[in-house]
Amino acid sequence: MQGQGIEGRGADLDPSQRPGVPMELEPQPLAGAQVPVTPQHSDYPVMVHGGRQGMPPVFGTAAPPKGLSGVIRKVAYKYPDHWARHWMMLMMADRVDSWEHNLRRGLPVAAVLVIGGLTVRWLKR
Repeated sequence: MQGQGIEGRGADLDPSQRPGVPMELEPQPLAGAQVPVTPQHSDYPVMVHGGRQGMPPVFGTAAPPKGLSGVIRKVAYKYPDHWARHWMMLMMADRVDSWEHNLRRGLPVAAVLVIGGLTVRWLKR
């Protein structure tokens, strides 16, 4: 048989030499970590699944929900996250958010074109 007579083979290794030993130890927080985690607060509504207890310890407020996409997100979070409807509504909200952004970018140009068109029409009379 291969491997017979090899000292320290497999589970017979000295525990300080076994690669799985760190996983068998009790987890400890890293140095400098705040224990317990202090919850953050936000001025914006933070979307949380209905089945979850409390706020998540970390969340982003860089893009708060707004407009039609925000309404769609709020409705999506009323469904459990294991339903396809939840994820499809969130993806649809992303698309609507993109459309809203493009409309906001094009609004000044459209306003100038409309005002210019009305002015030209008024001058032709």
